[in-house]
Amino acid sequence: MREKFQFKTFKSNSHFTIIRCLDTSCSWRLRAKRLEGSGYWMVTKYERKHTCTTDFKKVRYRQATSWVVGECVKKRLINPGRVFKPRDVIDDMKRKFGVNISYSVAWRGREYAYENLRLGTPEQSYSLLPGYLHMLRETNPGTVVNLEVGEQDRFKYLFIAFDASIKGFQYCRPVVSIDATHMKGKYRGVLFMAVCHDANQQIFPLAFGIGDSENDAAWTWFLRRIKDVFGERPGHVIVSDRHRSINNAVKEVFPNAFHGICMYHLLNNLKNKFKTKTKELEQHYIQTAKAYNLQEFHVLFYTLCCAVPGAKEYLERVGLDRWTRSHSPSRRYNIMTTNISESMNAALVKVRELPITAFVNEIRLLCQRWFFERRNKAKDFTSKMSKDVEKKLEKRRDRAQIMDIRYADEYNFDVIDGDQNFCVDMALWTCTCGKFQLDQLPCEHVLVVVRKSAYEAYDLCSPFYSREYWYESYSGVINPLPHIISWCIPEDVSSFKIMPPDVRTSAGRRRKRRIPSVGEEQSQPKCSRCRESGHNRATCQNPIALHPSGQTFTACSTNPSFQGASSSYHPPSSIDDTNS
Repeated sequence: MREKFQFKTFKSNSHFTIIRCLDTSCSWRLRAKRLEGSGYWMVTKYERKHTCTTDFKKVRYRQATSWVVGECVKKRLINPGRVFKPRDVIDDMKRKFGVNISYSVAWRGREYAYENLRLGTPEQSYSLLPGYLHMLRETNPGTVVNLEVGEQDRFKYLFIAFDASIKGFQYCRPVVSIDATHMKGKYRGVLFMAVCHDANQQIFPLAFGIGDSENDAAWTWFLRRIKDVFGERPGHVIVSDRHRSINNAVKEVFPNAFHGICMYHLLNNLKNKFKTKTKELEQHYIQTAKAYNLQEFHVLFYTLCCAVPGAKEYLERVGLDRWTRSHSPSRRYNIMTTNISESMNAALVKVRELPITAFVNEIRLLCQRWFFERRNKAKDFTSKMSKDVEKKLEKRRDRAQIMDIRYADEYNFDVIDGDQNFCVDMALWTCTCGKFQLDQLPCEHVLVVVRKSAYEAYDLCSPFYSREYWYESYSGVINPLPHIISWCIPEDVSSFKIMPPDVRTSAGRRRKRRIPSVGEEQSQPKCSRCRESGHNRATCQNPIALHPSGQTFTACSTNPSFQGASSSYHPPSSIDDTNS
């Protein structure tokens, strides 16, 4: 293709083929025959040298078909998050091979490459799903996979929990964040997920599910699978937004677990209900939700209710225990939001438009990479606590340096922090600030006691923050899968063909940007020309003063008649001045 030589099929059948140059006077040709009993072809004659003229070297190459173009650009599309438009395909073929192709050829070539990289079309992807899940269980023993189909063998639900996540959950705090996000493929659907924090305050993936929509049946099915696989631990906490189906499913499946809500989702509801978006409201609300003790909470809650009349009744009706740390009956540690679920959504945002089998494979690849990198990072770390906790303790030690201490007995201490004092009870592991018992980490006041006594700070930390738990949570390995041509699928699995869900797709281009939640503030674009928000430089129509400072503009020229001359620019006051 680079040499611009074109050829045509002179003769071809199921046994042999003859290809010649487009110029009949050229000696270049190729002959091949098919090997009996196989799908391979053997070249029997090949004349390498072209003797054709330059008239046959066309810019629009006839052999640049869609599948050839797809093979040429396939390597550029390996990354699922890369945006590669048909215009980029046209430019790529022109730059690499000097060949001009049409937009339709570029589009079909890109779609051909996508089908090869994404395990077929969306319809074929559902047919491959049973075989893929079989290989996933074979290569990762202990992995739990549940696939449920509806009428006419149409896809309904899918649940996946890797064996490494199942074994590692016991080394994580029992606070699980659940959320759902919409998929962007041809057959839509919803991705359910459950995540938690590891010892280093990073996202630890627990389970994933795919269903039709966020409804009571789908959430109940997903949470039942989670309970069957992970069980229910002491002090189990589930954190989510205020979706009604989540609330109903948690009550039915986890009646003994505490269900807390994300404080930021409630903040957006508060802004929307009372039509206020002031910074004071947000600041007072966040401080109230994060308060560690009841005394601090009552002061901040009173300030919040004074700033927003009617907020007291609304927040109490929601339940103070569900959105505040000080009233929570179960320990939430520092997980007051569903940010870890939102972060997991962001990590998968570019692959949610893939066909279902390719999408599940991308989830496996992401978890495989995370487990490998974090296992090695925890293995190489030398301290007793995780890296993030060590940084937090170091900051608290610095603050503890300026505090003083008064002794009551060998277990009780009075710590002076500025104009306040806090009581520390080392027998009960409590501090009146509330951080020590709620976070299970020594607060600044406890570290003052540690500095003045024989206590060891690391002994006062929960094992959920230790380097040992950090490493053990990622000790499991998520193994890779062989290429699809190497899969060994049993007959009963390969014969089971799943049909795509019965989804009615609307005309036009599918929506990819999500609809903002109630009360959510969207970031406005800022113009780099006038520095105002709401538009960009391309659509800016604001007048710009040439000399805002009022200084005169000095024009210099190489013309001798202008040397040393200066002129002041005065914008015309009206159209008449301009015409005159």
